[in-house]
Amino acid sequence: MQTTLDDATDDWGIKVERVEIKDVKLPVQLQRAMAAEAEASREARAKVIAAEGEMNASRALKEASMVITESPAALQLRYLQTLTTIAAEKNSTIVFPLPIDMLQGIIGAKH
Repeated sequence: MQTTLDDATDDWGIKVERVEIKDVKLPVQLQRAMAAEAEASREARAKVIAAEGEMNASRALKEASMVITESPAALQLRYLQTLTTIAAEKNSTIVFPLPIDMLQGIIGAKH
C-alpha cells in the first residue's frame, strides 16, 4: 500500500505517512458470511470447553472409584453421608438401600 501511495504522490512532492480507514461498508452477503463464521467459531470453542469439562469429571470419577475400591470403609462412609443428606430433606418417605452382603446374610439365614 505504501508503494502505491508513493507512486501516486511523489511527483507532487507529497509523502503520505499514515492512512486511516474510518468507515467500511461491507456487502450484506459478506456480513452474513462473517457472522456465520464467528458463530461457528464460538460453537467450536464451546464444544471444546464442554469436552474438557467432561474429561475432568470422568477423571475425578475414576479417582473416586479407585479410592472406594482400595477402601471399603470409604464406600460405607459415602453411604452414611448420603443417608444423612436424604434424612435432612423434607420427604415423607425414605427408602434405605441395604448393601447386598447384608441381604445375602438375611436370605442365607432363612434357608
